[in-house]
Amino acid sequence: MSYKKTNKTYRTILLPDVMDDDAVEMIPLLSPEEEEEMGKYKIPDELPILPVKNTVLFPGVVIPITVSRQKSIRLVKKAYKGSRIIGVTAQANASKEEPNSEDLYKVGTVAHILKMLVLPDGNTTIIIQGKRRFEVVNFLHEDPFITAKVNLLTENFPDISKRETKALIRSLKDAASKILKLNPEIPQEAQIALDNIESPSFLTHFLASNINADVLDKQKILETNDGIQRATTLLQYMLKDIQLLELKNEIQSKVHSDIDQQQRDYYLRQQIKVLQDELGYESQDQEIDNLRVKGAKKKWPEVVAKHFNKELDKIARMNPAAAEYPVSMNYIEMLIDLPWGEYTKDNFDLKKARKILDADHFGLEKVKERIIEYLAVLKLKNNMKGPILCLYGPPGVGKTSLGRSIAKALNRKYVRMSLGGVHDEAEIRGHRKTYVGALPGKIVQNIKKVKSSNPVFILDEIDKVSSDFRGDPSSALLEVLDPEQNFAFMDNYLEVEYDLSKVLFIATANSLETIQPALRDRMEIIEINGYTLEEKVQIAKQHLVPKQKKEHGLGTKDVTLDTKAIVKIIDDYTRESGVRTLERKIGTVIRKVAKAIAMEEPYSKVIREQDVAKMLGAEIFDKELYQNNEVPGVVTGLAWTQVGGEILFIESSLSRGRGKLTLSGQLGDVMKESAIAALSYLRANAENLQIDYRVFDQFDLHIHVPAGAVPKDGPSAGITMFTSLASLYTQRKVKDRLAMTGEITLRGRVLPVGGIKEKILAAKRAGIKEIILCAKNRKDIEEINATYIQDLKIHYVDHVDDVLDIALLKEKVKNPFNLSIIENMNGTSSYTNQVNTPVS
Repeated sequence: MSYKKTNKTYRTILLPDVMDDDAVEMIPLLSPEEEEEMGKYKIPDELPILPVKNTVLFPGVVIPITVSRQKSIRLVKKAYKGSRIIGVTAQANASKEEPNSEDLYKVGTVAHILKMLVLPDGNTTIIIQGKRRFEVVNFLHEDPFITAKVNLLTENFPDISKRETKALIRSLKDAASKILKLNPEIPQEAQIALDNIESPSFLTHFLASNINADVLDKQKILETNDGIQRATTLLQYMLKDIQLLELKNEIQSKVHSDIDQQQRDYYLRQQIKVLQDELGYESQDQEIDNLRVKGAKKKWPEVVAKHFNKELDKIARMNPAAAEYPVSMNYIEMLIDLPWGEYTKDNFDLKKARKILDADHFGLEKVKERIIEYLAVLKLKNNMKGPILCLYGPPGVGKTSLGRSIAKALNRKYVRMSLGGVHDEAEIRGHRKTYVGALPGKIVQNIKKVKSSNPVFILDEIDKVSSDFRGDPSSALLEVLDPEQNFAFMDNYLEVEYDLSKVLFIATANSLETIQPALRDRMEIIEINGYTLEEKVQIAKQHLVPKQKKEHGLGTKDVTLDTKAIVKIIDDYTRESGVRTLERKIGTVIRKVAKAIAMEEPYSKVIREQDVAKMLGAEIFDKELYQNNEVPGVVTGLAWTQVGGEILFIESSLSRGRGKLTLSGQLGDVMKESAIAALSYLRANAENLQIDYRVFDQFDLHIHVPAGAVPKDGPSAGITMFTSLASLYTQRKVKDRLAMTGEITLRGRVLPVGGIKEKILAAKRAGIKEIILCAKNRKDIEEINATYIQDLKIHYVDHVDDVLDIALLKEKVKNPFNLSIIENMNGTSSYTNQVNTPVS
């Protein structure tokens, strides 16, 4: 483009790219004084007002404006068809999309629309030239666009012939020329346009429109009536701009020779930041400010607040491209996301809580009573630290689902964390945030997820925590589960203390033996035993069958399982303390019905006992496990396993030999010791039991526990082993349908054992009628519902002699061995009916 010096000022206006080459026009710009002399424009005292943001229009200046608001588009189109005279005022609040009269400055500029272009995107671009300054007397209308009554302001600029005015005009031009030299981004042709301006008023307006200043500063210049004062204020802003440009050029000249890749990247990022600001994206400073505002709203302790602000200040000084920046930002966001001091309100309606627990779980009265006690104390005291409960029992009895019911009853959030196989201490305490890929521990992660500092937190399978070279998670749990410490739990990632004292931790375990003693000491153990047949029937009717119907898309009336069918499934197809396998078998039956309905095949709406075998196939388990004791030496014992109670048989036999003892059936060390102790007591008291002592040296003894593929261990088989040996050596059979459990000492005392309820339930399932227990186990029987043991006769003993009096029949087996037992010097003597006859 080129310029030529004339008696008029010219400025090139480049219209949008959608136009053709003719869009580049030379538009004559007359000064306001020349316009008035020509009398070309007559300005009315009522004007439509066009609000603009981020810019201020000055008289004599030509600028393009993109109009996108509907009110503004209506105004422009109407004005363009008429006089093309409008009023332009700047918005006081540029962020408001639909401004009204209260959002506008009162001083603006009358503008003449030179050209209007309608763009393909629906927006309208107009090119306007400022004419006169005006002041709004009052606003008249808001719709269909803003109109106002205005008062034109006269220009008050002294005669240019005065020395002061000439000096001020010269200073403005010199400052403008200096800015053009210091700022290489401004084209040098602008100097020609500057030289062509002769009017001091227009020079002031032209420079004010193009200086690097805020809208508020430009509006201040526009509102100044005195011309000298207006030019002086403009000169002050231009001198500040010159100082900044000089400082910028000085810094650039110093570092230009020493710039490296990092500085270059920083410069590019600053440019990206400017572009992001223009596009409305959030910059780093804005992001940090937003985080600081969020942090101010958190209810965290003062120590945490200071730590947060310190970390945030560190991030503000950090280069966004540095490797530490995203790590620090993730840490700050984690601190903000945690629910510091945010709690859900507990439900203290104890009757409602009891109904929820009863509706979700059948039985489990002891556990329910403990939860109600916790609620009662919390209701009265309102500041009780959450106790650590440990639900202990075999799989499938509802330990984990009970935790969900507790959360529902308390109206708390529910969290479940599986500890099975966890062997890294960092899973509990978190990693230090200096490590690559560091994360907080699962405790803190789950607290963040539920957004509450007092949830019901289920620590599932706490007995299956393992340890290796990465640490011992069970030791890390000591601080979590100790009410005296967990109010200041320290996660390695957070580096600040977090209060876990309001969390209701509930642990579940299948076995207590594998839990670290110190950890077990911090928990209140609540035992959940297996269900009886009657309980399983009720659980199936109330919970399992309706649940399976819903999961398989069946209605309540589509199929029904009668009681005998459910009993058959329990007896013949499941062998467990819980109900997990029972639920799967019921699901199989329901699927058969669902298939028949989907294929429109005939089916029975009531599933009876005889239908179960057709649907599930042959019985998996033998309903009658008890085997009659036809020969001496066979005794029924009771054992506890992780899946509940079981009955087992102990068999003993004699064969000619030298008194060798053989144990088989994959027995553990404890059961082997029980067998040795029983044999030692038997040998020591052979005379009292009418046993010839020489039989121990002339015959080998073999003790076997069937199901050899199943490992067996525990102290429960002591009196069972002794009874088996006593029955064998005295050749007295054991009473029919009798089982026993208890440990034995070398003095013949009977010691108590655990797992009584599971063992009693197993005995009842197997058809046992009488049970022998240690007298000290009487308290365990008293905790069992009397209806479950009403058909059982229980004998309480303190000594093994009492066991034999109850267990062994009086008469002996005739001719038991059919072989010679003792060979003497003169011949043989048969060990038949007279066992204690001395041999000469």
